[in-house]
Amino acid sequence: MINRQLLSTSFYFYWLFCIIMKQTIQHIKKTLDPFYPATEIEGFIAIVFQYYLGYNATQMILNSDKTIEFEVENRIESVIERLKTGEPIQYILGETTFYDLRFEVNPSVLIPRFETEELVDGILKKHGNNKLKFLDIGTGSGAIAIAIKKNNPLAEVYACDISIEALKTAQKNADLNQVEVHFFHHDVLSDKPLPISGFDLIVSNPPYVCEKEKAAMNRNVLEHEPHLALFVPNNDPLRFYRAITLMATQHLSKNGELWFEINEAYGPEVADISTTHGFDAIIIKDINGKDRIVRGIFLH
Repeated sequence: MINRQLLSTSFYFYWLFCIIMKQTIQHIKKTLDPFYPATEIEGFIAIVFQYYLGYNATQMILNSDKTIEFEVENRIESVIERLKTGEPIQYILGETTFYDLRFEVNPSVLIPRFETEELVDGILKKHGNNKLKFLDIGTGSGAIAIAIKKNNPLAEVYACDISIEALKTAQKNADLNQVEVHFFHHDVLSDKPLPISGFDLIVSNPPYVCEKEKAAMNRNVLEHEPHLALFVPNNDPLRFYRAITLMATQHLSKNGELWFEINEAYGPEVADISTTHGFDAIIIKDINGKDRIVRGIFLH
């Protein structure tokens, strides 16, 4: 026979330790309002509920009157407190999505951006079914290399970085996405030659933010993402493009391609570097109409 008093008590404690979902959403908005614009807060809410409850936007609306268990509410509250300090939500949760793939991220690697998805998309539209030997320089989380390999299994993919910790993260991400990428340590500003040659395509999203641009950047980037992967000196903003372009002339096959993500302020200058070194170079604009990619075909 059911003990109705015990059932009633259990039901009471269940509701005591649960909170209505729409109340949590309002709490997040109110708490983060002094720190972030409304559109960014909406993005945080979508990410948090997808991560902890598996809800997409439609499911959030349909389930807005349902309860959230106390344990989940506590985890969400912890995320809110860390967001108040400016810590990126991707680092808080330890993951992000790039080109519809899941990637682990941490402060040793940059959080992959949408602009870089456009770079990957351009390469795949041109070479998505081609058997090619591919190198990603400054791979970070491995986002570019892994997305290329996942979407073109015929590609033989290599990737390098100066950071050992970044390479460890990139290897985890390759395992996570079940692709084979050959990672190796390399400093492109050194005189040390690459251990592999004969590439059909080399791509790089190198550091390209000038030190003088820091004042206009968000604190969540400045205080948490690795400066080694972001910044270049004001007096030498194109140092990586020169070094990588010279390296590409030594390691690309004839008619091989060199793809760069660039600082929108330096499109013509990066294209000129490529042209000077024997490339037929073009500038490609991103979805916002800004110079974002330089693609060069090696003619020599």
